[in-house]
Amino acid sequence: MTSSPTAGPRVGLFATCLMNLFRPNVGFSAVKLLEDAGCSVEVPASQTCCGQPGYNSGDYDAARALARQVIEAFEHFDYVVGPSGSCMATIRHDYPALFADDPQWLPRAEALSGKSFELLSFLADVRGAAVTLDARYAGTATYHDSCSGLRGLGIKGQPRALLGDVDGLKLREMEDAEVCCGFGGTFCVKYPEISEKMVDDKVRNILATGADTLLGGDLGCLMNIAGRLKRIHAPVKVFHAAEVLAGFADGPGLADAPKESR
Repeated sequence: MTSSPTAGPRVGLFATCLMNLFRPNVGFSAVKLLEDAGCSVEVPASQTCCGQPGYNSGDYDAARALARQVIEAFEHFDYVVGPSGSCMATIRHDYPALFADDPQWLPRAEALSGKSFELLSFLADVRGAAVTLDARYAGTATYHDSCSGLRGLGIKGQPRALLGDVDGLKLREMEDAEVCCGFGGTFCVKYPEISEKMVDDKVRNILATGADTLLGGDLGCLMNIAGRLKRIHAPVKVFHAAEVLAGFADGPGLADAPKESR
């Protein structure tokens, strides 16, 4: 998947595992937003998982092998952009740490780190004035701040500023929007009882806002919360913020269907 040529920067879209397997609509949304912001977008076929699961589990050899593939696939682009704070925090912060003792790969990891951005922060902080939105969403949404995006990359105001330009959309803040939803990658597998309590607390705060839609920037969090909402039959739609910003939130949300393509 490639875009038509533009005079803007060449952007390599990092297609996260969850996006690729469960929610490709987020990828199409990201491409549209980046192209509308004047970027030329490519999706390298040779890319792989960022290696975060292995890194977080202590399998550093496996994480380095995946990191090398990602570096080789993306280092020739002007920017690397992904619709996930979790994956992009790995590339920005963990890749240089992985290769700290490797004089050959450390400079390449640091170079990639310096031009890698989460999608919403890239649109707001890097492209800025070039971003024009022509989207409408009739509903009231509340926003969940993912741990990796918020604490790892400083993403807080950017998605809210972008969403504020969506015609018809009302934003209503939930209590403890910055508190973890309980997913945490392998955390939900290792500590399921704690994870379940955390997502129950998150769902209770979402419902207390009266919002009909939940938005966020990380599919791991959104799928976790959507699963809980679906099990209790809560009337709340769940979308990645990019889907609303691109005007692609016109089909089933994450709590409605396990997979969607466009």
